[in-house]
Amino acid sequence: MFEKVLIANRGEIALRIHRACREMGIQTVAVHSTADSDAMHVRLADESVCIGPPPSRDSYLNGQAIISAAIIAGADAIHPGVGFLSENAEFAEMVEEHGFAFIGPSPEHIRVMGDKITAKEAVKKLGISVVPGSDGPVSEDAEAIRIAGGIGYPVLVKAVAGGGGRGMKVAHDASEISAVLAHCRAESLASFGNDTVYIEKYLGNPRHIEIQVFGDGHGNAIHFGERDCSIQRRHQKVIEEAPSPALDAATRAGIGKRAADATAALKYRGAGTFEFLYEDGEFHFIEMNTRLQVEHPVSELISGVDLVQQQLRIAAGEPLKLKQSDIVLSGHAIECRVTAEHPETFAPSPGLITEYHAPGGPGVRVDSALYTGYRVSPHYDSLVSKLVVHADSRAECIMRLQRALDEYVVSGIETTIPLHRRLLAAEAFQTGNYDIHWLEKYLAD
Repeated sequence: MFEKVLIANRGEIALRIHRACREMGIQTVAVHSTADSDAMHVRLADESVCIGPPPSRDSYLNGQAIISAAIIAGADAIHPGVGFLSENAEFAEMVEEHGFAFIGPSPEHIRVMGDKITAKEAVKKLGISVVPGSDGPVSEDAEAIRIAGGIGYPVLVKAVAGGGGRGMKVAHDASEISAVLAHCRAESLASFGNDTVYIEKYLGNPRHIEIQVFGDGHGNAIHFGERDCSIQRRHQKVIEEAPSPALDAATRAGIGKRAADATAALKYRGAGTFEFLYEDGEFHFIEMNTRLQVEHPVSELISGVDLVQQQLRIAAGEPLKLKQSDIVLSGHAIECRVTAEHPETFAPSPGLITEYHAPGGPGVRVDSALYTGYRVSPHYDSLVSKLVVHADSRAECIMRLQRALDEYVVSGIETTIPLHRRLLAAEAFQTGNYDIHWLEKYLAD
């Protein structure tokens, strides 16, 4: 096992990785920008190294600075967390070329699955259905109009690289294609350095279902059930739950097995997530995330397995010791993503935390790096906390989450806590009768 791990990330996920390492007796190295010198994970880590000024491109996206920090600290391995360089194949190669273990998949798998077109081709060969769309990148307006006409409007233009809802836009008819293509190319180039896009059928009322998988790189793989991530705004997840209220046990087991079998066939190493759109009883693959997911805690709570520790063990070369029969899913879990935004306008709200009190009690988990006196920076993602609860049933879980939200105190900035209170009280959420378009329609009413 590793003796020292460098955490190439920030915020709540860096703290989450630090905790997993500490419980395994592994020392941690925190890297940080000058804006994060007082961050909680920096305070708690065994060592810390400043890697640059606040802009991400000069710090958390600076692979050379991170490698230099690992050399200086004498780390054995580098955990990329989520976002930033976590799905960057060149960075993973750089890590391994310098003699460090990369706590994630192989660079080859990151590269194949990071390109949504090659990812779809790979899973189609394994018998997994994909959303109807173009066979490859689309570069000309005339070509896009021809393909979209064949698929049928509306269509979704999507960036080949990246994620997080960037580089995605709907075209409702041929007159919108040119403008949508230009928008998606520009946004994708700015966000991911790649302006390649493709076209998919825009499904009417799907749910976003994802399967958490793990492989050891030697053909052994398991799954941890599904997560329902359909509560979204601008393609960004807001609430996630497991299991999905839309699936029965047989459907759940079937799609889980297909995802695990595909993971084994690929000889995939580490944590991964198969993401599907589910409509009319059919699953359509959209992409695979080759990293830990922000919403991984809901899977941990229903399975009782620490997924970050599993990442560490597999990256250290240990075979996957868990079998599918060992994974017993119990109860229900829901996660609310709390962001530093106005709960109605969604305007960013960085600033000083003047008072902070996290909820507690049975079945309540808060993954956050906030504390009284901490200053939320305007330079990074607005996610400041993940409130996750677990209970025996979905109804009990909702009640517990409502209670926890009422206890949560964050003063000095605006947060989306009031929005989450509203959403949990909505009839569609209470009944589980929602799809990926529901939240934006709800907010527009």
